[in-house]
Amino acid sequence: MARVTAARTEEHRSRGARLGFRVDAKTKSLVERAARLERRNLTDFCLTALIEAAQKALERHESLSLSEADRVAFFDALLRPPKPNARLRSALRRESARIEP
Repeated sequence: MARVTAARTEEHRSRGARLGFRVDAKTKSLVERAARLERRNLTDFCLTALIEAAQKALERHESLSLSEADRVAFFDALLRPPKPNARLRSALRRESARIEP
């Protein structure tokens, strides 16, 4: 996996875009120590960690996890949707009148 990640890191780095930020000395020391333990340079270590964190954040926000009760309620609403009430019918009429000339 390290080779694949390193290849991805190199691919992203070769594009030339820059991302800069400052950290306190304690954070820098921590990250440098971790990079040394991984036998990687600081830039590669940080870039890989940043990419992985971004991918995980996107996965969390792009997926939906439902409890069993929520899943049942969701599919029940899809299979047997409630009938429109008076407010919904009124809103549909107003919106249709606004859209149609």
